[in-house]
Amino acid sequence: MKPILPGMSATAHRTVAAEHLADAVGSGSLPVLATPVMAALMEEAACRVLAPFLEDGETTVGTSLHIEHTAATAPGMTVIAEAQLLEVNGREITLRVTARDEAGPIGEGTHKRFVVLSERFVQKAQERGGHV
Repeated sequence: MKPILPGMSATAHRTVAAEHLADAVGSGSLPVLATPVMAALMEEAACRVLAPFLEDGETTVGTSLHIEHTAATAPGMTVIAEAQLLEVNGREITLRVTARDEAGPIGEGTHKRFVVLSERFVQKAQERGGHV
């Protein structure tokens, strides 16, 4: 892993479509942006912050995500998630994540990711599942 500097940020965006709604993904019964979709967009922004600092064969995996989803977003609106690097502790990285739509903020929280070797990580997962 190359040296990472706190303060770096990146964004990810998505226009809310039918497949992103709570009633479509099973996280609720209303036709509004699903919390798991907002969370995934936040993780996507976090991955974008970290990608330039990874060496060949490295990736990051999410280890915790603590968020609040504070406002509903209707279909057709655009959601922008932003991740800002807060702290680097060895291979553990802490980021602040936020999300907003055209009307304003819709969510915020913190996210931790861990730098791993891709092949080794997948191998360990397969061994846990009994598929070597």
